[in-house]
Amino acid sequence: MTHLSSSRQQILLVDDEEDALVELAESLENEGFVCFTATSVTFALQELTLNPDIALVITDLRMPEESGISLIKRLREHTSRSHLPVIVMSGHAEMDDVSDMLRLQVLDLFRKPIYLARLLDTLNSLFPLSTPGR
Repeated sequence: MTHLSSSRQQILLVDDEEDALVELAESLENEGFVCFTATSVTFALQELTLNPDIALVITDLRMPEESGISLIKRLREHTSRSHLPVIVMSGHAEMDDVSDMLRLQVLDLFRKPIYLARLLDTLNSLFPLSTPGR
């Protein structure tokens, strides 16, 4: 299977709300990103194992089994993943969550529903589009 040269970084999206997940994945794929999705921390860790090239994780904070914070803690403890950039999305982040996130070096926090234009700004500055002809 050949990837088109136009495809951009691989992103893992984690959210227990499947509709929101699919919608976000479609929006990002329209921008050329390759998206993997997971509806729990367990599935997210599986996806990361299966797809070592994932360059960014975007996770919801509140999920039934394990929270987004718990996922980030696991990433930070995992040597090969400890520097993986993480963006958190949350409908209601508490102050303790915010201090946890700062300590865990979260790249950005987005309120849900996600304001896509701002997310794309962040992604574009993180992964600039390569200029044609390079």
